[in-house]
Amino acid sequence: MKRLPVFGLLAGFFMHAAIAAESPALDDKQAFIDSLIERMTLEEKIGQLRLISIGADMPQPKILEELQAGHIGGTFNSVTRHDNRPMQEAARRSRLGIPIFFAYDVVHGHRTIFPIGLGLASSWNLPTIARSGRVAAIEASADGLDMTFAPTVDISRDPRWGRTSEGFGEDPYLVSEIARTMVKAYQGESVAAPDSIMASVKHFALYGAVEGGRDYNVVDMSPMRMHQDFLPPYRAAVEAGAGGVMVALNAINGVPASANSWLLRDLLRRDWGFRGMTVSDHGAISELLRHGVAQDGREAARLALKAGIDMSMADSLYRDELPGLVRDGEVEIGEIDAAVREVLGAKYDMGLFHDPLRRIGAAADDPQDVDAESRLHRAEARAVARESLVLLENRAQTLPLKKSGTIALVGPLADSPLDMLGSWSAAGVAAQAVTLRQGLTAALAGKATLLHARGANITDDPHLVEYLNFLNWDTPEVVQDPRPAAQMIAEAVAAAERADVVIAAVGESRGMSHESSSRTSLQIPPSQQALLRALKATGKPLVLVLMNGRPLELGWAKANADAILETWFSGTEGGHAIADVLFGDYNPSGKLPISFPRSVGQIPTYYNHLRVGRPYVEGKPGNYTSQYFEEPTGPLYPFGYGLSYTDFELSHVSLSSAELRLPGTLQASVKVKNSGSRDGAAVVQLYIRDQVASVIRPVKELKAFRKVMLKAGEEREVRFDIGEKDLRFFNAQLRQVAEPGEFEVQIGLDSQQVRSAAFILR
Repeated sequence: MKRLPVFGLLAGFFMHAAIAAESPALDDKQAFIDSLIERMTLEEKIGQLRLISIGADMPQPKILEELQAGHIGGTFNSVTRHDNRPMQEAARRSRLGIPIFFAYDVVHGHRTIFPIGLGLASSWNLPTIARSGRVAAIEASADGLDMTFAPTVDISRDPRWGRTSEGFGEDPYLVSEIARTMVKAYQGESVAAPDSIMASVKHFALYGAVEGGRDYNVVDMSPMRMHQDFLPPYRAAVEAGAGGVMVALNAINGVPASANSWLLRDLLRRDWGFRGMTVSDHGAISELLRHGVAQDGREAARLALKAGIDMSMADSLYRDELPGLVRDGEVEIGEIDAAVREVLGAKYDMGLFHDPLRRIGAAADDPQDVDAESRLHRAEARAVARESLVLLENRAQTLPLKKSGTIALVGPLADSPLDMLGSWSAAGVAAQAVTLRQGLTAALAGKATLLHARGANITDDPHLVEYLNFLNWDTPEVVQDPRPAAQMIAEAVAAAERADVVIAAVGESRGMSHESSSRTSLQIPPSQQALLRALKATGKPLVLVLMNGRPLELGWAKANADAILETWFSGTEGGHAIADVLFGDYNPSGKLPISFPRSVGQIPTYYNHLRVGRPYVEGKPGNYTSQYFEEPTGPLYPFGYGLSYTDFELSHVSLSSAELRLPGTLQASVKVKNSGSRDGAAVVQLYIRDQVASVIRPVKELKAFRKVMLKAGEEREVRFDIGEKDLRFFNAQLRQVAEPGEFEVQIGLDSQQVRSAAFILR
């Protein structure tokens, strides 16, 4: 890239200084922005509404030209100071010197990659989740980034949806708590701080409820269900101060989100009081033509702007169509100004008007190697990843393993650094990820023998391999071993027969749980199933280490494996973290944030389903009840489930009162005891069941949880306050109410095995 002439830099500086001198004091945000808008041309205003993808929308020389003309408001997908600095300097040389911002999809880490969203949620530990977000913000801001398109807070109850991996599961309360946590972690004490980045929560709204779990599909849902189950996490993020909202690609009750004025103006801004910036998803405005609600690009741009889309991602339509729409009176200049005001306000809040280079810094301070090991936060990644692992099965105390003898490690995911990172791994470098093989090798050094065999490919279906490798990655998603499947299995069996125990790393490649990677099956691919059956036939203890971005069908695994450890995609330090758990250096404490169905035919399977008139009751005849007759009703592994290397016992539930009169509260308490021989952490979960209401209510709803560390033999009382907020719901008139009547309090270590007590709300 050519260096800019010194004269150009100085001219730009003095021009910016001169115009700034005409503006009100920077400390008066509203007056400053109003004054700036008054001096902007229509072209400059429209330029602020354009978010451009580096390298995809136009070549960099053209971007520099457009920036200097004031025709771009922000960019995304450039992730180094060296690349961002020339673009910011070009923006500063524009007539008004308005800075741009730099954004990126920092979803579960930036350079240090943490577990995927489902993994983070499995920790059920908000400080742990906050640590991942804070590290991500520190690393992203150090690369000159100002904003992340995160957190992803879409409620997902259909694991066929590929983007289930990005979110935090099925439950409104848990996802809402994590949404608040991540927003605050990204934005810190002040979003203007040099080590903070602005959160742009996504995908607004209801994206996780797409029909059939098929990405980009429609959503048709009652308003009551929207407000009760699917909207709360977005609202929680807004209330936590998220500066941005990314608008979803799906339609809602017949109206695409990008043209939905009820969603963006009535609900988001009027009802929720959002004062930040809205951004379309990639190409969403042009997609209004394919949705069939816009005849041409002109109509699409008009619909999006009037609905409330401030900034157009990967834009061409705002640039091409808004000038004519304003000229012809179809869009008022006041509507343009309102959108520009939000974009400028976001830049102001990020501190860019005070210092456009506050996150980019001086060239002399640029890191010599952006991928340097010293820039990573490995200790934090390892600590977070250990808490994300969920022990699903552990027959005869197979785990933890001893660091002795001979261990066979097999499976296509045993030594795959790219897959450790998971989807949307930002600036993470696969070569810096610790694979399971590397983690086990380090843990066993000088103590035991580790044998390794691939055993199988991720899939032997050439169509799937072609599809996965078509995804827009820097390297192929799936690299096939060309040997015959029988030969690979034979090699793995030979290793297993020489070993004392077999660890099989199986599941999905990261591309199988990604945007546009919806599945019709939740099974482990056939190539890997054949491997597992051959390993089982050896008679050696079989430990499954699952790597996946969604719940899988695990009926065979549950019946045949001696232990199952769900590791999701655990990030940069995943191999070390998994080894820590397998060998007992860390006692697993993860709990499922999403139910695992027995088969794809049970979808949707989620714990807080609505009550029905003919419920199935375990242990009673199933005829004429709400059930599937081919297999047991209910999930294979329920929401909130996860084992430990120790045992926990709960006492009966005690209530401070049998009655609750508002606005008062009552207290529910339970004693939890570590009755095993190891120290460990228990997640105590509080659920409430509204026994009778004006509308059908769920069988139970999570309302609070506590993660408590207990030494072996230790007992502690855990208390929960219950008040009006825990009893409210949206009634048929969409009013939040707490209706008098009987409520059941349930406290357990998962959503199914609970102790209960009851009280009356007067």
